[in-house]
Amino acid sequence: MIYPWQSDDWQRLQQLRSHWPHALLLHGQAGIGKLQFAQHLAKGLLCEAPLAGGEPCGACAACKWFVQGNHPDYRIVVPEALAGEIGPPGDDDAKADKADKADGEEGKKGRAPSKEIRIEQVRALLDFTGVGSHRGGLRVVVLYPAEALNVAAANALLKTLEEPPAGVVFLVVSARIDRLLPTIISRCRQWPMGTPAPEAAAAWLAQQGVDDAPALLAEAGGAPLAALALAHDENRTLRDWTLAQLAAGPACDAFACGETLQKLPVPLVLGWLQRWVYDLLAQRTAGRPRYFPQAAGGLARCAAKLDAAALARYLKTVTRQRAVENHPLNARLVFEELFLGYRELFA
Repeated sequence: MIYPWQSDDWQRLQQLRSHWPHALLLHGQAGIGKLQFAQHLAKGLLCEAPLAGGEPCGACAACKWFVQGNHPDYRIVVPEALAGEIGPPGDDDAKADKADKADGEEGKKGRAPSKEIRIEQVRALLDFTGVGSHRGGLRVVVLYPAEALNVAAANALLKTLEEPPAGVVFLVVSARIDRLLPTIISRCRQWPMGTPAPEAAAAWLAQQGVDDAPALLAEAGGAPLAALALAHDENRTLRDWTLAQLAAGPACDAFACGETLQKLPVPLVLGWLQRWVYDLLAQRTAGRPRYFPQAAGGLARCAAKLDAAALARYLKTVTRQRAVENHPLNARLVFEELFLGYRELFA
């Protein structure tokens, strides 16, 4: 399935059917459905009786195998942390992940699933790409998210892309193309995927039963799938509490923030803080927030008390912290330091 706003990308991609690139890099904002698009494209490439426009028929053996997650000519490579959430039921990587955990790893039960794509996963593709197609057609690899490749895995993938096996198509999906090796980018056909128009995204969200779609879209940067996730976010109450603390400006209780938020993922809270500070700058310079229009009053009061240069420096501090947000940090200390820094802006 592709989403309504992806129809144009799908139709334009079909023009490449006669000379399909060995590697296609689908990149764009997170939360717009790039992975679902790549999976649907893989299904269409493997379909043995495609319909007009390259759509998979859904009835042939290849389509049925794909839906079941056991097509012999398809692989999806994701980090361990995503293996249970990505792809159709019975996905090869998910099954391999479960097998690995069950295979005498009692001593590693406490180990957190890796958020990286490791070199072992890329090397495993050599066995897949080194043999012929089981069905006499293409072999397709979806790699998501490409920015999760660690250095060793990226270099191993580069060697495969430099000498691509015949009949193998790589669909590389990324929300942060700036984090990819330039050499990997240069060996792929780039395909930027745009964020849908606000009206189209809001209409789709309304069909999903989401209330207040415009506000959620604003917070999600216009990405409809991210907005849908926000609508069902179990941490929304804490998010609203955090925004109220930030709106308090000099009265923000940094230690209460550290105590209350310490069990939340660091990237989640840093995202709230980063968007709030961005909106303060937007309020100062453009008179209109981007992410939290519903908090325009609090943003205006805070922005009027702040120095724009100091605010820009603080935003850089938050951005630097985001670069190490997935490291095993003490969340409470991180939050206390950042919220203290925020309160000091008003001193």
